[in-house]
Amino acid sequence: MATAALPLITSQAETLKLSKVTTFPKLRALAWNGNVLYASRGYELRRAGITSPSEPIHWEYVATVRPPLWRIVSSTSRLTTRLFRDGFHALAVLDSGELIGAIPKAIVTLSPGEEQFRVTHRISRGTRPLHFAVTPENHVYWGEYFDNPQRDEVHIYVSADRGAHWDVAYTFARGMIRHVHNVVYDEWEHCLWVLTGDNASECRIIRAACDFRDVEIVLSGNQQVRAAAVIPMQDGLYFASDTPLERNHIYHLSRQGKLTRISELSSSSIYSCRVADHLFFSTMVEPSAANRERNVRVYGGDRSHFKALLSWEKDLWPLNLFQYGNAVFPDGNNKSGVLALTTVAVRGADCETFLWQISQ
Repeated sequence: MATAALPLITSQAETLKLSKVTTFPKLRALAWNGNVLYASRGYELRRAGITSPSEPIHWEYVATVRPPLWRIVSSTSRLTTRLFRDGFHALAVLDSGELIGAIPKAIVTLSPGEEQFRVTHRISRGTRPLHFAVTPENHVYWGEYFDNPQRDEVHIYVSADRGAHWDVAYTFARGMIRHVHNVVYDEWEHCLWVLTGDNASECRIIRAACDFRDVEIVLSGNQQVRAAAVIPMQDGLYFASDTPLERNHIYHLSRQGKLTRISELSSSSIYSCRVADHLFFSTMVEPSAANRERNVRVYGGDRSHFKALLSWEKDLWPLNLFQYGNAVFPDGNNKSGVLALTTVAVRGADCETFLWQISQ
C-alpha cells in the first residue's frame, strides 16, 4: 500500500517536476496570504510562514469555531469527518485582518484580536460554499451550492463590511441554473467570473461587474463549460471542465473571447491554483460511463501544455458517503513558491496536507 504520491515518470527534460518537501497528517490547507499558509484541523485554525522549502515549518494556533457537541466528537476521526463533512471547507483572508470561513451550514467571521469565530450567516440550502471571492475593496462573495432539483432561484451573497453582514448581490431566477460552482475575482479586468451548472444552458461562464450591474454570459450550453476550477491570468482564463458525462479538458479563454482546448484530463476537476507562473489543476474520482478513472491526479503546466505530475488511488470507502477522492488546493495569493495541497479519500494519504517544491 502506498504511503504517499509518487511523481509520474516523464521523458521530457523540460517537463515540470514536483519534489515532496513534507507532509502534515489530519491538516487541511485552506488559504494563502503571501507566504503564510492557513490550515485547519477539525474546527481549529492554524497558520505557518513558509519562506523556504528547507526551513522548518511551525504551525501556530489562530482561532477556533465552537460547533455543536456532536460535531466536536465526529471531527476527531478521519472517517466521520468525511461522513459529516466536518471542519472548515473554505477561508478568505482580508487585507484588513478579518478571516472568513465556511463550515457546515454556516459562514463564520473572525475579527483581528479575536480567538473564536462567530457565525455571521446561517446556510439554509446546501451545506457550504467551496470558495470565496475577495475584491481589493474587501468585498467578499460566495454563491449558493445545493441540490436544487426543482430549479428554484439561486443567490450570490456579498459582504461589504468584512464579513459582519451578508446581503444578496444577485439572484438567478427560477429555472435558470441548478447552482453556483464558483465565484472568482479577476484582477486584470476588475470583475467577477461566475461558474454555474449543471445541465445544458445551466452550464455558464459569466462575467459580472463587481456590483452586478452588468452581467454577461460569455460561454454556455454544453458540458465542456460546466466548470468550477478557474484561474484568471493576464492573457485570459484557464479553466477545467467538471462533468461526469463527457471527457474533461483544460481550456484557455482569451481576453478577446477565443476558446482553446489545451489538454485532456483523466476525470472532472473542481480545484485549481497558481504558483508563480505555474498553473495546477486536480482531478477527482467521480466514476461514470465517461470517466472510469480511479486515481486522483494533479496536472501542472505553463499555459500551453499540462501533464499529470502526481497520482493517488481512491481508497475503498464508498464515495457517496465518504466523499469522492480529491486533491484540494488552498485559495488565496501564494508567494511562497511552494505548491500545497490536501488529499481526501485516497489510499495511504487520507486527509493529509503536502508541500511540494517546484522545479523545471
